[in-house]
Amino acid sequence: MTALAASHAGQPFAKGHGAGNDFVILPDPYGCLTLTAQEVAGLCDRRTGIGADGILRAVRCSAASEAAGMTAEAEWFMDYRNADGTLGQMCGNGIRVLARYLVDTGYCPPGLLAIATRAGIRTVHVSHRTADFEGPVTVDMGRPCLSGPAGITVTAGGRSWSAAHVDVGNPHAVVLVDDLQHPGDLTTPPVVNPTHAYPDGVTVEFVVRRSSHHLALRVHERGVGETRACGTGACAAVAVALRTGAVADAFTVDMPGGRLRIAVLPDGSMQLTGPAAIVAHGTVRL
Repeated sequence: MTALAASHAGQPFAKGHGAGNDFVILPDPYGCLTLTAQEVAGLCDRRTGIGADGILRAVRCSAASEAAGMTAEAEWFMDYRNADGTLGQMCGNGIRVLARYLVDTGYCPPGLLAIATRAGIRTVHVSHRTADFEGPVTVDMGRPCLSGPAGITVTAGGRSWSAAHVDVGNPHAVVLVDDLQHPGDLTTPPVVNPTHAYPDGVTVEFVVRRSSHHLALRVHERGVGETRACGTGACAAVAVALRTGAVADAFTVDMPGGRLRIAVLPDGSMQLTGPAAIVAHGTVRL
């Protein structure tokens, strides 16, 4: 089905969220749907569309040219788009929500799922859902990489801080602050310098340490704005906490939308666990 055909027949969709980080899910198993950046932005608009932080197009790897090299390892590809229509490499909350959707709709059985992303294969564990219990979903996030641009500064709310670069499949600039209100209302993107460090934009985390294994943060996500939660951002914050002296193998990360938990494995890789819920199904005209 092309985008034009879907506009007449009605494109099926689901709405889901992970700790308040919300997504529109578009099932497209055979890769027939073509989305423009304008259509993505329209669907994500909270006044004239469905409203979301991003789009998750669920397409089989065999039908997605970007996942052609991953068909032996995964059946499904997460085509993630930011709210402004730009492509996203990885989304820690989004992949958990997508996995929950694939299990709830019968595309996949509960248990371990391998899902392809633009950042590579990620393994997700989805527990069996009952009428009374919708358990958390866990994703293996891999090892964050802290090598990259140096001398990064972030300015927001009339203040400036040094920032640490972290790559969790997508780029982050992590700032340690004394108070989560110091960055201001984040209605405009933080200014990140040098400007050439992130030509495609960067997600910025403002992080407060509550204890040696407890963090709280706010995030301004590239292509979206301030979001209520960010899974990759939570992992990036933990990576910086570990580099700056924290000693723990499990962290709690609080965000405006809820709480995520991160286990740090001996090899430095991380497992992200948190809620993932599907809240609505319907059809939409593109």
